[in-house]
Amino acid sequence: MHDARTGMIYALGFILCAGCARTVTVSNTPPPPVVFQETPDINGLAAAINRSDAIRELSTNSAKVDVLSMSAVPTLSATMHLQRERNFRLKASVPIIMGTGIDLGSNSQEFWFEVPEGMTQTLYHANHDQYSRNLDRAILPVDPSWMMEAIGLARLDPHTVISGPVTRTDGLIEVRTAVPSAVGTYQRVCFIEPSAGYITHLFLYSPDQRLVAKSFASEHEYFSEVDTVLPHQIKIELFPASGPPLALQLSVASYSINQLLSGDPQLFAMPTTTNRVDLMQLAGGQTPFGNATIAGVPASSPVRGTSAWASPTTTAAGTPSTYSATAPTGPPLRGIRYE
Repeated sequence: MHDARTGMIYALGFILCAGCARTVTVSNTPPPPVVFQETPDINGLAAAINRSDAIRELSTNSAKVDVLSMSAVPTLSATMHLQRERNFRLKASVPIIMGTGIDLGSNSQEFWFEVPEGMTQTLYHANHDQYSRNLDRAILPVDPSWMMEAIGLARLDPHTVISGPVTRTDGLIEVRTAVPSAVGTYQRVCFIEPSAGYITHLFLYSPDQRLVAKSFASEHEYFSEVDTVLPHQIKIELFPASGPPLALQLSVASYSINQLLSGDPQLFAMPTTTNRVDLMQLAGGQTPFGNATIAGVPASSPVRGTSAWASPTTTAAGTPSTYSATAPTGPPLRGIRYE
């Protein structure tokens, strides 16, 4: 059963993260313009970060994904189309191998994940609201919308701040916010670049203080047409309640902003695949899952622990045991608010 659940975590986490990209190479892009000449207050930070609200649609046909925690899976190519708030469609595969495609999609009501199993396709799906009400026992430790934040579309609401802004010893600004959910209040920790005002790191803690997800974004580019900064490389790690962590790296060559690179009127409609499973059946471990493959490799392939992303420095409870430049400066807070 653990192998089945691990396979589902890998496959779902991979596809949720595997997309996003417009047509410009990354290497020669200038750094984002300076927004702050001195340390900003929380309202100034929010105004800078929330510039991403100008992005209502995002498309790419030039993303690549490296599943860092699965050594046998090759680099995958992906296309993605996103339309706020919940419409998105992502397809990923190895270009030279046929029959290895994975399809992830979402609309206002539900999300789905289609994966090859043997000679057929199986569609895993769930209702957004039902899944969020059972997030504490779900296969993925975060709502799929968190993955959208990791790729540069996170918002900062000053009214949800419980600590910060605080300047860290590495120069980044740290802010903690409360994230209410049906299963309790999560805490989100943001690290923010101090002069250009964009998020570099995200950490998410569950109501029981477990670190459940983190991301690190780099190679940022400024898009003047929407006055917004987006990253071209993102590392994401998920920590399910059971099983090993999932580590991914997404490399993005280009973005199409506020224009979908698809004319399909059914782009955000769930496929009519015959073989389908409700994800809530898997949340409690009732339904085994071990036949899916990613690029021909079983989703339950062994973990590769070759980086700090696969072996974070945390306590048994999931909170950082020592200060570092890539970990928050302390454990989740209990009902404390700093003005």
